Amino acid sequence: MDAATISLGALLIAIIVSCTLRLHVGFLAIALAWIVGVYVAGMNVGQVMAGFPTNLFLTLVGVTLLFSQAQANGTLDRIAQTAVHYCRGNVGIIPMMFFLLTFILASIGPGNIAACALVAPMAMAVAGQVGVPVFLMAIMVGNGANAGSLSPIAPTGVIVNGVMAEIGLEGFEQLTYLNNMLAHTVIAFTAYFLFGGWRLLGRYHKGALVLPSADDKDTPTSDAVTFSQAHWITIGVIAALITSVIFFGVHVGLGAFACAILLSLLKAGDELEAVKIMPWRVIMMVCGVTVLIAVLDETGGLDLFTQMLAGISTPQTVTGVTAFSTGFISLYSSTSGVVLPAFLPTVPGLAEQLIGVNPLAIASSMNIGGHLVDVSPLSTLGALCMAAAPSSEDSRKLFNQLMAWGLSMTVVGGLVCYLLFTVLKVGLS
Repeated sequence: MDAATISLGALLIAIIVSCTLRLHVGFLAIALAWIVGVYVAGMNVGQVMAGFPTNLFLTLVGVTLLFSQAQANGTLDRIAQTAVHYCRGNVGIIPMMFFLLTFILASIGPGNIAACALVAPMAMAVAGQVGVPVFLMAIMVGNGANAGSLSPIAPTGVIVNGVMAEIGLEGFEQLTYLNNMLAHTVIAFTAYFLFGGWRLLGRYHKGALVLPSADDKDTPTSDAVTFSQAHWITIGVIAALITSVIFFGVHVGLGAFACAILLSLLKAGDELEAVKIMPWRVIMMVCGVTVLIAVLDETGGLDLFTQMLAGISTPQTVTGVTAFSTGFISLYSSTSGVVLPAFLPTVPGLAEQLIGVNPLAIASSMNIGGHLVDVSPLSTLGALCMAAAPSSEDSRKLFNQLMAWGLSMTVVGGLVCYLLFTVLKVGLS
């Protein structure tokens, strides 16, 4: 058995483990990369270690450090409570507001998981108090978070754009973000109205809503949420970072490090507390799998993987097939940590073998297909919504509903991506 086949087998092992065991797949991937690279492919240790994505690592650490400070000092929590306060009791509007809130929070930097973790407890508590079906609320919160997940300054956006830049698709950051946002917004709102959300629009809830807060104190929405000087400084620093990234080309990761230090110097944030809540598991998962992917590239395993995908695709079906494939694996595995780092590097080879296919169409299909299923209860976003559901709700029923949703999104994702990128060619011309 040659090195290419063995290295591809190592990736398969990593994917299976990520779907079935609690073992950290990033650490496993590094170990597999060392064994396959050094003892099978004849690489030296330095070549294997060169696959560690230093730029990506520093960018993720910088971004998550800054927004962990904003989470730790209560800034993001106050923004969320203020948004609920301005809904003024319109039951039908409340789930839409939570979609918008998670979308904005995910887009401005914390990312989809952090935004959902912050908003889901409030959203599900409100759903129980005003009579919104928790399944509908979970769909709106989860898809709102994923609609903003590929923002150029969000962790998943950083990961995806970094991989896309390495495969020659640099400069499509805004288009990648907008394509993903469009797909999640259309699907979420279609589902919301299809499953009865329109009946809620004429209903109003009178009285205060009691929301869980970051400081473990229940807060009535009738009380104005107060922002201290530290919160306003945090908002200003984050706004300055976003502006500098968009208009002045500042590197988001290094800029985030500078902003995080500024918050600490101004005593508006505590970097030690922020470091404790940073998503280190996800960061190392991404970096570890990237090391293994680098070994695959070196041994020819990536070419073999590309040939396998090309074998089940045609120029007309590749967008649907890749969206379905990434979605199906993402049901059980990490989209940003495992699936996209493994699939996106195959894009140039697929485009070369399937003549006439735009590489951006394939990459966009992978990005959207992988994320659409993430409200499954086996994925982080779905699990967060499940955990936040009121105790009065039937947890088994909600699990089954979200599982059915996740499975259906593999098919829906394939059809949507085929329509967007093969038939309509949205954003490709």
